[in-house]
Amino acid sequence: MTRIAFITLGCKTNQFETQAMEMYAREAGCEVVPPEEKADIYVVNTCAVTSNAGKKSRQEMRGARKRNPEAVIAACGCYSLLAAEELLRSGDADLSGGNRDHKAFLEACLAYRKDSPVLLPTDEKAPFERLPAGHPAGRTRSLLKIEDGCSNFCAYCVIPYLRGRVRSGDPRFLEAEVKRLVSDGAREIVITGIEIASYGEDLPGKPTLASLLELLLPAAGEARLRLGSLEPRVITEEFCRKLSGYPSLCPHFHLSLQSGSDTVLKRMGRKYDTALFRRSVGLLREYFPDAAITTDIITGFPGETEEEFRETLDFCREIRFDRVHAFPYSMREGTRAARMPDQVPRAVKEERVAVLSELSGAIASEKLGESVGKTVRVLFETEENGVSTGYTANYHAFFTRRTGLSGRLLPAVVREAKDGGLWGELLPGEEPAARA
Repeated sequence: MTRIAFITLGCKTNQFETQAMEMYAREAGCEVVPPEEKADIYVVNTCAVTSNAGKKSRQEMRGARKRNPEAVIAACGCYSLLAAEELLRSGDADLSGGNRDHKAFLEACLAYRKDSPVLLPTDEKAPFERLPAGHPAGRTRSLLKIEDGCSNFCAYCVIPYLRGRVRSGDPRFLEAEVKRLVSDGAREIVITGIEIASYGEDLPGKPTLASLLELLLPAAGEARLRLGSLEPRVITEEFCRKLSGYPSLCPHFHLSLQSGSDTVLKRMGRKYDTALFRRSVGLLREYFPDAAITTDIITGFPGETEEEFRETLDFCREIRFDRVHAFPYSMREGTRAARMPDQVPRAVKEERVAVLSELSGAIASEKLGESVGKTVRVLFETEENGVSTGYTANYHAFFTRRTGLSGRLLPAVVREAKDGGLWGELLPGEEPAARA
């Protein structure tokens, strides 16, 4: 029996696509093994969002080669498109695919005999790929990719050149996938894609993300639906009004800010300014009173001055994000930003990350403290050393000193905020419900 291991870097879309390939591998009679074990084939699903992500992708390939020098090393994902010929020429990979037709890619991996490197053709104009959504054994949360590609072409990002323009899944196909995941035991489904805010712009009638969710939420029944990263421009009053009546929609909204300075946002090519972002957050907090707002911020974008960085800090103080993922700008060849003057020194970028992280961490602790005394519903996932861990609907980690709760969605009372999460106990009188 062929032993195959999958290594995934990058976004939830990559994770979704890996899970689909794992399903195909099992259907083909393969044994899927952990990546640290010896395998006959290692599939590395790569990432190219930053130059460092590309380096990590190659490191994973080389690590797999050391574990078994006779194994087939196959690369797919964004970095495999960006550097396909180099990967094959260097010997880091034996076979390189892309982001299309993952079933054909897996079949090529199984058929490959180590004679010469293989570069599989890709079709950037291919329609949305109907991959089966996986529900990994023992997991309570599943992923569902609703679209692929991006048409924004931000100055720092190479992904639209590698993933292509927006391609959306058929609403009825996605509805059927939600029902299947729930029947397989999923208690929460994360809606993902490369740019889900643009869902439907390529389909007849141009359905929106909101109209799709109005279809998927009833299909999910009591299972929770959680949205992936959103552009703030999709948050309108109509969006909020339509969706606020669904209790199974998690009130957790990850809005990609990238900078709190309008001049930096303009250089980045983002399609909003801080005024629109502020309005979007206001609407979410009006219609979803317990909403958690999280974001990403890049420090040290080319030309970012101390004043522009202070504007970002001030904006974070104003919005009071529940969590900020701060990271330094990483140059990616082939993008407009890589050609911009006034590249910020690495030390300055990293110092700004530290300052922003300290500020955002303090605000996050304050926000967590606001939950003390509240009743929340927790989807418990793991347990260790007598402590069960799960997540609230607004994606705050919740801990309780009790076991046997994994896979259950239960009401609990928050007693204190510490360790980056919430601690509490089950609501008095509540017994764990039967497993789904």
